Amino acid sequence: MPFIPHTEDDVRDMLAAIGVKDIEALFDEIPKELRSKGLTEVPTGLSEMAVQRLMAERAAQDSRSLCFAGGGAYEHHIPSAVWEITTRGEFYSAYTPYQAEASQGTLQLLYEYQTMMASLTGMDVSNASLYDGASALAEAILMAVRANRKAKSKRILIPRTVHPSYRKVAQTITKGQGIILEELDYDVTGGHLDPASLPKDPGDFVALVIPQPNFFGVLEEVDALTDWAHEHKALVIGVTNPVSLAVLTPPGEWGEIGADIVCGDGQPLGIPLSSGGPYFGFMCCRQDYVRQMPGRIIGRTTDLDGKPGFSLTLQAREQHIRRSKATSNICTNQGLLVTAATIHMALMGPAGIEQAAANSHANTMELLDKLNGVPGIKKLFDRPLFHEAVVQFDRPVNEVTQALTAQGIVGGIMLEDDYPELKNCLLVCATETKTEADLITFVDKLQQISTQLQATKSSAEPKIA
Repeated sequence: MPFIPHTEDDVRDMLAAIGVKDIEALFDEIPKELRSKGLTEVPTGLSEMAVQRLMAERAAQDSRSLCFAGGGAYEHHIPSAVWEITTRGEFYSAYTPYQAEASQGTLQLLYEYQTMMASLTGMDVSNASLYDGASALAEAILMAVRANRKAKSKRILIPRTVHPSYRKVAQTITKGQGIILEELDYDVTGGHLDPASLPKDPGDFVALVIPQPNFFGVLEEVDALTDWAHEHKALVIGVTNPVSLAVLTPPGEWGEIGADIVCGDGQPLGIPLSSGGPYFGFMCCRQDYVRQMPGRIIGRTTDLDGKPGFSLTLQAREQHIRRSKATSNICTNQGLLVTAATIHMALMGPAGIEQAAANSHANTMELLDKLNGVPGIKKLFDRPLFHEAVVQFDRPVNEVTQALTAQGIVGGIMLEDDYPELKNCLLVCATETKTEADLITFVDKLQQISTQLQATKSSAEPKIA
């Protein structure tokens, strides 16, 4: 049954009432060449039985592989209680918290989330989530342009060590507003943005983006970079992995006065990989810039009887539908995922998140140590890292990853498409979910594949009589 309940008679009566011949006449101002000729690529509807079969087949394709890929989405342990609580009706079907009198539970949870994120990042305030990490960076750039009124240009300095997808999304969202994203290259030895390579006179610019850890897993010299940006009257936008902040210096303490805006993807905080999403973005900032922050912000107050309560603060409900006058029109809230993240952080606690981060780092270091013994593989960069690293092969890496996939192993992320200079390089990651046996399996399969590929290559070489 179609969603629109009107019968043909209803439609004719309504058209007659407004003096229009047919529905097409309502769209006569749209040029014919721009009109769709119909949804020709959409298949016909399926029966319930056929849909169930189709979905079962697709679910079967999502096999349980041994995963050593990271690059912004990580396989962490999620306590069973997290999603058992998240999917309770009180959270799962709760209405948007604009009506404070009907949404105190949801509002309190979001307030607790903000408190946790502000504590984790060392910043003053947090909003109540964005769409994902990539759009959060785009929002942070737009926010920096609004906040840094001393800058006459719209230049944003962004290292190539920022996640490639984040850079692409930021470019797509900001280019229509005249914002210029100037990429800064990385040091080929360390895989980081070398502060010594920064110009003494960079000219007028709005902000410097600093990833920590960066896309290669390498740790940037955040103190020097932050102070350099502030010396040139620019803001600092930190892009971070929230789990790493349990063991690394929080952005609020970078340099002399800390970062100004911090964003990233909250997926590591209790959100399963789910074949690519949905995830959620987070954003925190200094108190000075809170009125430029997009999205919802929840405040705690007291009512006339002195009882505590929660509500949206600093912006009205209409803020989100004010079109060009709104702080943002892409600040999609991911409330259910934020609910899961809040419950996850509450269950894990500071010690639990710190242990997960430390164990992830230890596993990656052990993996690199084991890979060091495999002929034809070497660790690429010599800087400190968090829980992923770049390794280089002496043979086409796509052959290696294809062979690993056939063995039920996701071997990592190939980098050559986004970084042509990193030929035959693989970004590998090992979180706290990996056991000693998992690491040995990965390395043993690599050794077998390496031997097989070498044998195949030797047999294919022409023989000289």
